[in-house]
Amino acid sequence: MNTFNTIIRLLTFKLNRAEILQFNQTHFIAGLIGTWVVGMGRYWDDPGAKLLQHLGLGSVIYIFVLAALIWLILLPFKVEKWSYFIVVTFIGLTSFPAIFYAIPVERFFSIDTANTINVWFLAIVAAWRLGLLYYFLKKFTRLSLGNILTVTLMPICLIISVLTFLNLHRVVFNIMGGVRNPTPHDSSYVILMLLTGISVILIGPLLIAYGVGIYKRNKKGLSGKDE
Repeated sequence: MNTFNTIIRLLTFKLNRAEILQFNQTHFIAGLIGTWVVGMGRYWDDPGAKLLQHLGLGSVIYIFVLAALIWLILLPFKVEKWSYFIVVTFIGLTSFPAIFYAIPVERFFSIDTANTINVWFLAIVAAWRLGLLYYFLKKFTRLSLGNILTVTLMPICLIISVLTFLNLHRVVFNIMGGVRNPTPHDSSYVILMLLTGISVILIGPLLIAYGVGIYKRNKKGLSGKDE
């Protein structure tokens, strides 16, 4: 199977565990390039973005950090053939839906309409990539439903909280003081702030569920599929 077909099967939730185990350097490079391109597209029209974001390097760094977090979170479950290379390749290949962020809707619509469209783009891409992560973990790890939900939400909640506090502080200050210079991304930033609040609330219960899941799995002495 060529790389393009692999990407299409992955993005349409059709890739199986055997195919995931066949990820190679070509898949990794394709994911890296895709992440870099959509990273530049995400911030090309944002005057407040930092240099690393404009160059797409921020997005590239992000996939390595997220992959490391997911890999580490799953290590205690002792999943067969679990590797950092597979995780980072998967995360890179799921970057392609973010190309929606590069569409310059503000050039064709009013600020209010552009805000609404960008919020829909944010929702679609976020739901799509979260669904892909859940699908990947379900197919590859073969954990129980409760454990899969926990390890799917944990890294996302942590990443959302950290990135929002680091990257959106200037927007938070503007919103708290009244937005004087509206941008097409303001509504998306408000949604991210809401998600941050939800993520912070969920961290505690998720950590408890995570600990219980590891304890039960190790107690059963399983290294493959949950019974």
